[in-house]
Amino acid sequence: MKRKLVFATNNNHKLEEVREVVGNSFEILSLKDIGCFEDIEETGETLEENALIKVRHVKEKYGYDCFGDDTGLEVDALGGAPGVYSARYAGEGHDAKANMKKLLAALDGVADRKAHFRSVIALIMEGKEYLFEGRIDGDILTEEHGSAGFGYDPVFRPDGYTRTFAELGMEVKNDISHRALAVKKLCDFLREK
Repeated sequence: MKRKLVFATNNNHKLEEVREVVGNSFEILSLKDIGCFEDIEETGETLEENALIKVRHVKEKYGYDCFGDDTGLEVDALGGAPGVYSARYAGEGHDAKANMKKLLAALDGVADRKAHFRSVIALIMEGKEYLFEGRIDGDILTEEHGSAGFGYDPVFRPDGYTRTFAELGMEVKNDISHRALAVKKLCDFLREK
């Protein structure tokens, strides 16, 4: 029987991405699968704090071993912004198009467009907390390219590639992305357990 783990998310894109990376090793349950419909407020000032807030909430309220992530796009020329505010950079509406538009406007005329995506996964298992990080470097283009993916994918081109995450497609992205790298670290850890 596969081991069950809750992924503290209601984001179907993230859920699909993680299930793809994990494969058949574990049964990954969503918040919806365990009947958790409340909005877990991310009040942390770092990706690590937000990831821990989510998993602690699920463990305390529902009793499940759980992992959760927080991900941010960190742009060098913007001092690491939007960072922890990536999903709500243009406001609380979590509007990916508005976020990209604001980012491109902030970088208008800026030569240094280096950036990286960083994902931090927090895991609570058997009463202990663990953190895993994945990071991928790249740069921000001046306009959107591609239609696959989500969030900032159409404007982020990873180092070593000529296309954006949105052009590379899920199969390639799931192999090289920040979240994939963090999930692989999580899976390696779980296999050792």
